[in-house]
Amino acid sequence: MLTALVAVFVLAYAAIALEHPLKINKSASALVGAGVLWTIYAMSTGDHHKISHELGHSLMGTAQIVFFLMGAMAIVEVVDAHNGFEVITKRIRTAQLSKLMWLVGFVTFFLSALLDNLTTTIVMISLMRKLLSNHADRLFFAGIIVIAANAGGAWSPIGDVTTTMLWIGGQITTMNIISSVFLPSAVSLLVPLGITAYVLRGRPVVGPEHIDMDHGLKTTEFERNTMFLLGLGILIAVPAFKTITHLPPFLGILFGLGILWLVGDLIHRHKEDQSKQHLTLAHALSRIDMSSLVFFVGILLAVATLEHTHILSSLARWLDQNVGRLDLIVILIGMFSAVVDNVPLVAASMGMYDLARYPTDHFLWEFLAYCAGTGGSILIIGSAAGVAAMGLEKIHFFWYVKNISGLALIGYLAGAGTYILQYNLMH
Repeated sequence: MLTALVAVFVLAYAAIALEHPLKINKSASALVGAGVLWTIYAMSTGDHHKISHELGHSLMGTAQIVFFLMGAMAIVEVVDAHNGFEVITKRIRTAQLSKLMWLVGFVTFFLSALLDNLTTTIVMISLMRKLLSNHADRLFFAGIIVIAANAGGAWSPIGDVTTTMLWIGGQITTMNIISSVFLPSAVSLLVPLGITAYVLRGRPVVGPEHIDMDHGLKTTEFERNTMFLLGLGILIAVPAFKTITHLPPFLGILFGLGILWLVGDLIHRHKEDQSKQHLTLAHALSRIDMSSLVFFVGILLAVATLEHTHILSSLARWLDQNVGRLDLIVILIGMFSAVVDNVPLVAASMGMYDLARYPTDHFLWEFLAYCAGTGGSILIIGSAAGVAAMGLEKIHFFWYVKNISGLALIGYLAGAGTYILQYNLMH
């Protein structure tokens, strides 16, 4: 049975990693993999009560992550529908490319921590199209945006899916992940950002002749500001809600979603249905990326079978015996996330290492949050932010390897060294 489970998981994992050449959506591969794995496990074990209990336990953990992501995605969609992000983006103006690069890098870094790296990447690359007419310049900016978005998401419990998974799973706490990973994440951005800005020094910003910051959706300044501030306020308040009430984060995000829905309906209550339809939260729910949510369900349930059959704990023991050093293991996991999706990697790591041996806020979990979050920047296909940038700016894989991957790798290793040094100094 164990051999069959490993073989099926490897095949499903390969299909996910080769999504683009195979032209098969990774969500389909994850769901089929989960279905086959649980079927093999159930048929081999024969203990239906045990299987039902384990499946129910795994589903509860998976549902918490999915509900949280669904709520966060819907809030971001509502803010975007109201052109709320223009509150920030319309203030980014400078005549020098190097200065613009610094501005964009810092805004992306902090915005990603508040929203998430995928949404931030889409917002910032869309802004670059309105500020830069030269496609070659936009490609370099897109590369830095990917690095900045992934770096910003790594130190925030709501900034990256993998960090959110660790937070909801109880491996990390809000203040510890911020205080421990902020500096390494900043270093992983500052190194490539500084090099790129230096290369672009002295060059002027060449913008399009006509800049239209409107998305074609008419909203008032009051509506934009209200929904932007309320949306970001809700996202920021969720970690505080969890700390104060000790309730799971998904309840906090759904509570906030209800508040945003209520306020939105009150603001637009006097408008005709046709004119306010695209601004409603009901419309936002139809725009969220359900494919990604289904992928999370499939891959987390697939990894759960390896956890229940103790395959992951055996793998952890093998790594301890053959690699030995925990920091090297995590660095390798982070670099591997540049090739394959970091979600199943982190999910597998959570199953490999027990909270009883590696308690909350242990070196392992904090360093894993950094490495899995920023390691994906090394290749354009290594993160959701990179894939989004690839599609928006038509970035070629080998162009990214030639021009950005080296910068991302240097930043990644510099940040990893910073974390290890910081940890040794503080402990």
